[in-house]
Amino acid sequence: MKAGQKYVLDKAYRAESAVIEHLEAITDRHRAEHEVRHVSIDLLQFSRTNRERLAAAAEQRGARLGSEGEHREHRRATSDDPTIETVTPLDLLEDLRELFLRASAVSLDWEMLAQHAQALHDTELLKLASQCHPRTLQQIAWANTMLKTSSPQALASAG
Repeated sequence: MKAGQKYVLDKAYRAESAVIEHLEAITDRHRAEHEVRHVSIDLLQFSRTNRERLAAAAEQRGARLGSEGEHREHRRATSDDPTIETVTPLDLLEDLRELFLRASAVSLDWEMLAQHAQALHDTELLKLASQCHPRTLQQIAWANTMLKTSSPQALASAG
């Protein structure tokens, strides 16, 4: 595998991993916000599938993405956990903002992968980008919508 192809596959894989990590944290921190939690779980599955497909594409081309230590078990906190702090509306805004930024980074990586695939006439990679990128755009759109609807009340209540 050429260095450029490894670069773009690895960047997309790592960016999807960052989105996964953040969505896992959101589902933990915002358990009481049912819409946020349930949509985050759905979006989490999108990123997990995308990451698996990236790893498979790289493996077909003779490369491995990520590291062995990357797949650590995510600690799920329970509602009786004394270490859990009260989550404020501003915390939700910060989490949504961070999700928006991380998903935007993934979107850029999908764009680069698609451009690379077109340049190489690699129809399999182009198909991968074409199928996975819309899921990332859904993550961005949801985070943006939630920020727009949540911001006025959260910011006003923060004083």
